[in-house]
Amino acid sequence: METTFGPAYSTVATITKAEATSSYKQHRRTPSTSSTMTYSPRDEDDGMEPQVFAEQPSVKLCCQLCCSVFKDPVITTCGVSQKCPVDNAKLTVVVNNIAVAEQIGELFIHCKYGCRPAATGKPGAFEVDPLGCPFTIKLSSRKDHEAGCDYRPVRCPNNPSCPPLLTMNLEAHLKACEHIKCPHSKYGCTFIGNQDTYETHLEMCKFEGLKEFLQQTDDRFHEMQVALAQKDQDIAFLRSMLGKLSEKLDQLEKNLELKFDVLDENQSKLSEDLMEFRRDASMLNDELSHINARLNMGILGSYDPQQIFKCKGTFVGHQGPVWCLCVYSTGDLLFSGSSDKTIKVWDTCTTYKCQKTLEGHDALVSIQVWDIQTLQKVNTIRAHDNPVCTLVSSHNMLFSGSLKAIKVWDIMGTELKLKKELTGLNHWVRALVASQNHLYSGSYQTIKIWDIRSLECVHVLQTSGGSVYSIAVTNHHIVCGTYENLIHVWDIESKEQVRTLTGHVGTVYALAVISTPDQTKVFSASYDRSLRVWSMDNMICTQTLLRHQGSVTALAVSRGRLFSGAVDSTVKVWTC
Repeated sequence: METTFGPAYSTVATITKAEATSSYKQHRRTPSTSSTMTYSPRDEDDGMEPQVFAEQPSVKLCCQLCCSVFKDPVITTCGVSQKCPVDNAKLTVVVNNIAVAEQIGELFIHCKYGCRPAATGKPGAFEVDPLGCPFTIKLSSRKDHEAGCDYRPVRCPNNPSCPPLLTMNLEAHLKACEHIKCPHSKYGCTFIGNQDTYETHLEMCKFEGLKEFLQQTDDRFHEMQVALAQKDQDIAFLRSMLGKLSEKLDQLEKNLELKFDVLDENQSKLSEDLMEFRRDASMLNDELSHINARLNMGILGSYDPQQIFKCKGTFVGHQGPVWCLCVYSTGDLLFSGSSDKTIKVWDTCTTYKCQKTLEGHDALVSIQVWDIQTLQKVNTIRAHDNPVCTLVSSHNMLFSGSLKAIKVWDIMGTELKLKKELTGLNHWVRALVASQNHLYSGSYQTIKIWDIRSLECVHVLQTSGGSVYSIAVTNHHIVCGTYENLIHVWDIESKEQVRTLTGHVGTVYALAVISTPDQTKVFSASYDRSLRVWSMDNMICTQTLLRHQGSVTALAVSRGRLFSGAVDSTVKVWTC
């Protein structure tokens, strides 16, 4: 389907008959029509173009919707460009409809200076003005006629205050106009008069004799303005170039700063690598010292290669540092707690994979209770006013350590009932260990030993090296790790300190014990990223384990295996 579509002109009823094919025709005048006219100015800038046809246009040239003549006719087909206002079908403009446009251009209309708004007051409707231009013209040539129409309104060039004029009356007005200015008024001449006095004034005007000089001055002033404009352009160009140079300079400064930042970062990284190298060298020197000591003591012959611990695997999955480990030996499950607010349950017997991730921790001061069989959370207790640092269970009781306090909870199914709060502690309680009938707690340079049955403090061990971060108890010794890299050893019976073990170059975060009928080994984990294996028979370091990429923070043992958790978000498995 093809159709003609486009903006349309508005039309009114036929006023006169067209009588020829010439471009201009004069319509009839009534007997009362006078040749003398008074022009009433109309607003020609309101966007309303008078359009009065001399005779009714053919319906083929009119829009089917508004019945107005097409303005810019085009040929369209059903397509994807726009929607037809008739049947809402999509349209695509193919080409301008030149044939229809030419037919419309041949229609005769009244000059717009011969039209006025219709008496009906309807917006956009016009009618013939009997006092206006009498000509009808072809629509295609209306602009040529109206540009030189005698009825076109003009203003007096001498004074805007003169009354409105028609083009036909302008010449007569200029002869009688009393507002003619001297051509030298721009130089200061104040003359204003009519045509007669104007000619007399020119003969006497003092500026007339200076006309050539004034003209030269004007020309020179114009040249200076042109030169000044050129200078302004040059200045603008220079400013633009200066702006670009400034931008390039800023970019160079940013690049230079970036390079300095990269250099500082590389230098910092090199410094860290150097410090780590020195720490490793120090640890190797310590190892050599221990080997020499063993040689001098004649015990190197007791070295058993079957007791060398090696890393057998790594559990990966946490998104943050691993801070605690716990083994459920009955089911061979390892629980790891991380700052990513999750607990991961690892199978350490068959699949060696994460069985489940427990989520629900959102506070540092609460204790979450989980059912091991279903691995579901069954209770939440707000235990302390400050962060909970450590937990240990024994004798159907749970002990929780925090700032200057240890709380004792009775375990009643899934419920925890507060039984007692142990006080008299001098700092954060970061280490708790239950062994047989005693509870060992570590705080600032102090280890307190509590009777689990009476919940009374029965002994206090004073130590050095800052806060106690870890405690381990063997059949014969009490061992603690401190903030200042030291490991202290007491005799469990006499409570006398028997040795201080050195070798770590960072806080000793965790301790663990593996005992056999033949020997007892204590494992220490440190901020210096290393684990050390200590023989409690002769109190020397027999091995240093270096596999973690961050501080080692937690240890657990099960069936002769050692598990270590670290800030690098991993848990490593060590066996002989």
